[in-house]
Amino acid sequence: MTGPARSRRFAAPRVRTTSGAALGVRRIRWTLALFAVIVLATVGKLVEIQVLNADAYAESGIRQRARTVDLPATRGRVYDRDGDVLATSVQSAAIYADPRAFRPTETPDGTEVPAAADPARVAAELAPVLDADPAKLEQHLDDESHFVYLGRQLDHEVGERVRELELPGIGVIAEPERVYPAGELAAQIVGFTGIDGEGLQGLEARYDPVLAGSPGMLVFERAPGGLDIASGVRELVPPEAGTDLVLSIDREIQYVAEQAAASALEEFDAAGATVVVQEVATGEMLAMASAPGFDPNLRDGDEGNAKWRNRAVTDVFEPGSTQKALTVAAALEEQTVESTSTLEVPDNLEVSGKRFTDAVRHDTETWTVAEIMERSSNVGTIKMAQELGDARLEEYLRDFGYGRPSGLGFPGEADGLLMPHESWWGTSLPTIAIGHGVGVTLAQLTTSYATLANDGRVVTPSLVRGTVGEDGRLTPANAPDERQVVSPETAREIQAMLERAVSGEDGTGALAQVEGYRVAGKTGTARKPAEGERGYSNEYVATFTGFAPADDPRLVVGVMVDEPTPYFGGLVAAPVFSEVMEAALRARRIPADTSGQDLTVAMDTARQRVVEELATAAVLAELGLEHEAPGSLPVGSPAGGDGASVIDVDEADDADEVDGADEADEADGAEDPAGGPAEAGTGSEATDAEASGQAADEQGADDP
Repeated sequence: MTGPARSRRFAAPRVRTTSGAALGVRRIRWTLALFAVIVLATVGKLVEIQVLNADAYAESGIRQRARTVDLPATRGRVYDRDGDVLATSVQSAAIYADPRAFRPTETPDGTEVPAAADPARVAAELAPVLDADPAKLEQHLDDESHFVYLGRQLDHEVGERVRELELPGIGVIAEPERVYPAGELAAQIVGFTGIDGEGLQGLEARYDPVLAGSPGMLVFERAPGGLDIASGVRELVPPEAGTDLVLSIDREIQYVAEQAAASALEEFDAAGATVVVQEVATGEMLAMASAPGFDPNLRDGDEGNAKWRNRAVTDVFEPGSTQKALTVAAALEEQTVESTSTLEVPDNLEVSGKRFTDAVRHDTETWTVAEIMERSSNVGTIKMAQELGDARLEEYLRDFGYGRPSGLGFPGEADGLLMPHESWWGTSLPTIAIGHGVGVTLAQLTTSYATLANDGRVVTPSLVRGTVGEDGRLTPANAPDERQVVSPETAREIQAMLERAVSGEDGTGALAQVEGYRVAGKTGTARKPAEGERGYSNEYVATFTGFAPADDPRLVVGVMVDEPTPYFGGLVAAPVFSEVMEAALRARRIPADTSGQDLTVAMDTARQRVVEELATAAVLAELGLEHEAPGSLPVGSPAGGDGASVIDVDEADDADEVDGADEADEADGAEDPAGGPAEAGTGSEATDAEASGQAADEQGADDP
């Protein structure tokens, strides 16, 4: 049985409805979530900018706005020993530009910023003030950098006029300018600086770390348009001034020395002249004069270092007969001879196949050591050197300062030239003994005579007395090194001999005498090494070195005149010595010795001898004969000595048979200037080329 049919119902789907309030809540939640994400991202970025990378972003911002200008320090002054200013710095104006101010720029948000001004207009306004070419100024304003100088070390008034123009992108800063109130005075000693204040020459370069000080810095902010931001960062680190330098130079003596050198340059048509004045007891240099000179305030780059260099320490030359005092001192110290010893002295001497002669022919004479020095005998000096030997001669010459730096520490200083005795040849000993085959600077030669004048004790020479700091107190330089070279007894014996070389009847330095003072010293005349070939040229160096008062030496003066005409040391260098020494003695207030001989008579006698010597030279010239230099060698000959003829014995057995025109073979082992001293006035070694010798019966005194 079937029951009643069941009806099937289809249920409608249920639809959940959300009220308006619930929907609002959900939207709020999503909004909050999105906001939270944005906030977190913003906070994260802020943390990155302000915490994690704060310094980097701050630096980037400052770089966009900040400008940095270096502030040079005021350089220390240079004084002479009495406080007179030789170099100082004054404030001047530097004009600069920020070329970015003359270009359109864009801010970080893309806003275009026009140029602050037209570069052509600004250049046209600046040109008459700066006395510059407008086109060149415009080129600087179009530069790609953010800082460029338009003018430096200009007068303060120029800077004020530029400020009054109030040109955008143009600024004015104060900077020190180096000036030299004394002009040419001591210019080769003091030297000069570059436009940025760095020492380039002389003591300005040597003591640059002391004089320079520490530079400062100015940081300020500037808008893209080129205008300063008044409320922006402004940081100033002030510069620290340099330390002052006090020299040993005496301005008064330096002036006289420079005038005397300049006069000798003109009077004798010389290539150069140098004078050194040194205090015996302290080793301090009171003057170092070189002619020709220059004015560091007006220097021209075309002058080159020919005028800039301090010839007293850079130029090397053969000392000639001035060397003999050191040779004799070494012999006396080693007791190979005594001051009272007598030697048989012929007028020529053969050594290693070469013959050396005295300047004036004479029979074989018996002379004391003092007479050998007074007559400047080459043969007598060589005979003493032979007893001394190679090794001891070299040792003493080095002790006197040859072949080593003088101790001044001056830029470009030459060591001089002295070969070790192991490298000497057969004729080296006689050659070097009389001042050839070696090279010295005038500072070295003067210091060696100061050693003799200081009773045989060498004091390292100095140019700087000390420094002056902010407190105004002088800090003395380190005490110089001292050492004994020869005994006081030996030194005093040499002092007496050198006095005879000036005031003695046969002395060669009569024109070096000074009214009211006893003077000791020695002349020298030497040929210069040939340039580009071995042997000697036909140019000369005339020297005189001496000290006064002879009985109590206080000052020593060295004079070197390069390529003078005439060329005699006694005629050219000795009068310069007399002039400078007289002024120096009076400047240092050294009392005169009124018991001295009548200078007028002595000078007249000396001048008469000069006239006779020059007359002899004139007569020989008319006869077509060469008058050889006193104390020198023939042109092209190997070195033989000051006043000595080097005669090849194989060419002539008797000196009298040689007429001055015979050709001699190359000196076998003779000392040659090419391997020795540099040419005076160049500071460079002569070329080591093969020597060509000319034998000559050379006559002519060491000096007239």
